[in-house]
Amino acid sequence: MSERNKVSESRRTVAAPGTNGPEVSLHPAWVAFVRYCQEMGYGEIERLKIQDGIPVLAEVTREKIKFS
Repeated sequence: MSERNKVSESRRTVAAPGTNGPEVSLHPAWVAFVRYCQEMGYGEIERLKIQDGIPVLAEVTREKIKFS
């Protein structure tokens, strides 16, 4: 069995906010990536490196600021 298919003890079980939908298990790197996107609000991620299905590095990120 590959490392990607193993369920890590460090994974979090989360449900989509405001829903009664099914809970899913997310790797801590995905939780950190989603949190980063939420905090950024608007912006772009040009280069996102994924290894074994897990985000490991965002090389270029830009925040967009709307003035109107």
